[in-house]
Parts: sequence; C-alpha cells; structure tokens
Amino acid sequence: MRNPFPEEFYKQRTKPWTPDVRGDFFRDQTAIIHSTVFRRLKNKTQVFFAPENDHICTRIEHVLHVATIAASICKGLNQYSHNLDVEMAYAIGLGHDLGHTPFGHAGEKALNKILGGNNAFIHEINSYRQAEYIANKGKGLNLSYGVKDGIICHNGEKDEQYLKPTKTPNVLDEIKDRRVVATSYEGCVMRFADKIAYLGRDIEDAFAAGFISEKDIPADVKEALGNRNGQIINNLIIDIVENSKDSEKIGFSDRTYEFVTKLKHFNYKYIYSHHKLQTYDLFCDKIIRTLFDYLMNLMDKNAYEFQKYSESAIDLDRNFGNYLKDMFEFYNKTKDTNSQIVTDYIAGMTDVFTLEAIKQITIPKPIHFI
Repeated sequence: MRNPFPEEFYKQRTKPWTPDVRGDFFRDQTAIIHSTVFRRLKNKTQVFFAPENDHICTRIEHVLHVATIAASICKGLNQYSHNLDVEMAYAIGLGHDLGHTPFGHAGEKALNKILGGNNAFIHEINSYRQAEYIANKGKGLNLSYGVKDGIICHNGEKDEQYLKPTKTPNVLDEIKDRRVVATSYEGCVMRFADKIAYLGRDIEDAFAAGFISEKDIPADVKEALGNRNGQIINNLIIDIVENSKDSEKIGFSDRTYEFVTKLKHFNYKYIYSHHKLQTYDLFCDKIIRTLFDYLMNLMDKNAYEFQKYSESAIDLDRNFGNYLKDMFEFYNKTKDTNSQIVTDYIAGMTDVFTLEAIKQITIPKPIHFI
C-alpha cells in the first residue's frame, strides 16, 4: 500500500518553511493545537449541547478521538509492511473540524440555509478555509498539502465500505462539495476514523441524555460491534486493519460494514432525529439567523469605520469590529462579500459566545437607578 505521489508532494506548503527537529507533520500538529480556532472547539457542540456538563462530548474531544483512531489504524497497518505516516494522519484528525460551526450540525444547517442551501456552507470546506486563510488573523496555519487535503476531504457522513486515494492531485481551492476523496491513504484512514469516533461516543452521550438505553440497541449489533464506545472503537479498528492489510483499499469487512450501517441508521432514528434535538435545531436556526442579519446590518451601516464599532455599548459590536480590524488586510485583498465575512465570523463562534451574543442584541440591559 503506497500513496500515489512521492512523500515530498504531501509536504508542500503555500509559504516557505525551513524544516526543523519536529518534522513536517508533527509541525502541523503543533500549529493546529496552538491556534485559536482549535482552542475554540472545546466550547463547540458535538451532538448534545451541554456546556455545563464536563462528561458530554465536545468538538475538541471528538477531534482528539479521531486523531488517535486514525493513528491507531495506521500503526496497525504498518505492522504488515505498509508505510503510512502516523503523524500525518494524526494532524489531519486534529484539524478536520476546525471549520465547524457553533451548535454542531444544527449550526451548519442554519448557515447553509441562510446562504441559499445546496451545499452553500460545508464545514469540511470551511475547515480548509480556516486552516489555509482565516486562522492567525488571515495568515493561515501554513499546513502541508497532505494535511489540508485530508481535512477538506474528511467527509465522515458518507457510507463507504472502501476507499483508496485519488490518482489525480486535488486542487484544494476548487473543491466545492463532499464527493472528493483524499490523495493519500492517511486521508482515507482519517475519513473512516471520523465515522468510528462518532458512532460509539454518540450512543454513550445518548444514554446520559436519556434518549435511549442499552436494551434499545439491536442485539445483533451489540454482539458484532459491542455496546460501549471503547468496545466499538476497538472492534472497528481491528476489522479495518485485518481487512485492509493485504489490500490496496482501506475499509471494513462485509460483515462489519453491514453492522456499521445498521448502527448508523439506529443512531439517526433514535438520536439525531429525536424530537428534543429537533426542537433544539429550531432554536439554533433562529439564533444563527438573528445574528447573521444583525451583523449584516452592522456591516452595511459601519463598513470598515472601526471607530463606530468601538463606540457601541454592545460587546458583540466591539468584538466584531476588532475582528474586522484584524482581518482588514486579508479581506481587502480577497474582496470577499459581507455575507462571506459574516459567515466566517459566525462559524468561528463558540456555543457560549453565540448565546451571549444573542442575549446582547435581544435582551436590553437593566436600567441602573441612582
């Protein structure tokens, strides 16, 4: 199992970088971890909005799960004469959700709807945009091509049994949908790691939320995959390694794929489509829409006159003005629309900041009496 392009191809960067003791892909890991956009993931929803519960999975925990699962699969395959780069796979896992919105997929759906639907906003593409352009005040993180390619092609929602790298290099700026497959085995591995990470963990959080109980999981799924996160992860990693070790493809065995598909359908029916989450989605939609309209009006009124933002009594106005000031050089060069600028800002918000922002613009401050 060898990647279709030489090792140096995957190490290419947009800006020059002098290699150091870390090596290329460990350098990418540190660049991601030290970025503000990564740190915000600790306060972004995975599936269940629960900012005061330390035991419910957040987006930052999810990306760490994905990174370790991807690295484990690579290590397992490397025992059978494969030559996968564990550090590259781990870096892709860390960075794959940098562009996720507040409130998880509910926030993503809300932004997509506002922008006209039909995949107008896709978090995979926004993760690449964050890594390549928006992070570091418009300078980007200067990640390697292999890591950026894995990030933008990480779609874990599609039901694939097998994957192998594309033989034609992806032009990352031209990717507009989720159909594109990564140009590396590490990117393909990460795509399976994403599926594995959310299947079991979402079940455990659903137990805690009272959506389902252990007895609700189909007996044949429990027997084949397990009924706890650790069991499911372990069994699926072993299956991928055993099924892919002598193949040019990465993927599940027929039997395991059958039960993975069944478990995913179970999750969608009893967790993601649960009436409580559907109600929550409606609230998220209203919040994102209200903030979007407010910030668009603010830009129409103030444009880049930073003093006007700073004179506002509303923290959101001042924070947004500071963002525009930091990003002025970038947006002045790209000529992005106001809609794109507001989308970038809202997509970068955490759940907590989003809720605080909506309070500021919908609930008046109390009058203080002498």
